[in-house]
Amino acid sequence: MAAAATPDDRLTAPVAYAGIATRGVALAIDAALSQGVFVIGAALLGLIGSLVGTIRPEWLAATLLSGGWAITMTSYFVGFWAVTGQTPGMRLMHVRVVARNGRPPSFGRGLVRLAGLVLAIIPLFAGFLPVLVDDRRRGLADMLAGTVVLYADRALPVAEPAPEQALLAIDDMSGQPG
Repeated sequence: MAAAATPDDRLTAPVAYAGIATRGVALAIDAALSQGVFVIGAALLGLIGSLVGTIRPEWLAATLLSGGWAITMTSYFVGFWAVTGQTPGMRLMHVRVVARNGRPPSFGRGLVRLAGLVLAIIPLFAGFLPVLVDDRRRGLADMLAGTVVLYADRALPVAEPAPEQALLAIDDMSGQPG
């Protein structure tokens, strides 16, 4: 027979890690904003290009468009993550991404996180399912980059390390080695 939960067993402080719904809404907002930036930029370049003439061959125009899209998406996501730890969508949803040291991820870690985001989206968003079961609510992108997504208005989760491990576990929230 199971024992009844006592008040001490219940979670008393709000969870600091952002959930799947909040992260999904933030990603949708960011996808719309970044696509809008790309469309406006491409339209302006197309207008300027129409004054000069058309780009030939056609494959060159398609290559330039896809390259411009990739540069725009990379600059948008990695730039915001590395500088502030929040994209505009994340800011609206009051979440932020942090690396192991509690600061925004570096540019390189942001690139790895973006690659993980693409890999998480490819199999019908299955790379986000670990958020439902992971104790730190990390998706594939977070696991690869060693980051976590936290609610911006809550304090960082701090675990009491064992006395012999106190020097080894300084500021590591990812749970990944070194």
